[in-house]
Amino acid sequence: MTPRSLLAPGASVGTVHSLVALVLLGSFAYVGTMIDNFFAFAAQLTLTAREQFRTITSAQTLGVVVLVGLAVAVGSSLDVVPIRVVGVLAIAPWALAWRHWHHRRDAVTQAPRRGVTTTFVVTLGLGGDNLAVWIPLLRANGVVHAIALCVIFACCQVLFIALSWVLATHPRVVSWGRRSGPYFVPWLYVILGFVILAECHVFAFS
Repeated sequence: MTPRSLLAPGASVGTVHSLVALVLLGSFAYVGTMIDNFFAFAAQLTLTAREQFRTITSAQTLGVVVLVGLAVAVGSSLDVVPIRVVGVLAIAPWALAWRHWHHRRDAVTQAPRRGVTTTFVVTLGLGGDNLAVWIPLLRANGVVHAIALCVIFACCQVLFIALSWVLATHPRVVSWGRRSGPYFVPWLYVILGFVILAECHVFAFS
């Protein structure tokens, strides 16, 4: 492709569309796997002294960084696997959807008060769904695509923390989110499964 073609209006529009699609993909992949964690973390903050918010949120953020690092590492190890085969990992979010839907009527327990170490460990422990979705998406379209997704995840994490701090002062909203989450989170996982299939070009027959 020549420099002149890169500057053509069609190329510019295509680039903008690709960037918008990538931002939407990264945002949906983050929100879809973190929405239940979001309300649970906000509920935890309602029981946490305000002066401890920074240390608790740092522990949660460190846990997310470790999860992203694991997803990148595992995704890189799958470079030898054909991308369409990686698409089989769409089964994972579908299995998560079934599990969440099956337990949607379970009683919502009160969020426990956690310290820094426990918050970090729990974030990792709840990260199975994140890895199930993030690994194939980070593997799907090369290094630049993966780096861009990581940047989008970082921006989403900043919003996650900011909104968690705001919701910590509105416990009724947090309670509603924890009660309602089990009913709509499964559908997010179903959609994410199809997104993985599309990103891994499973539907491409050429």
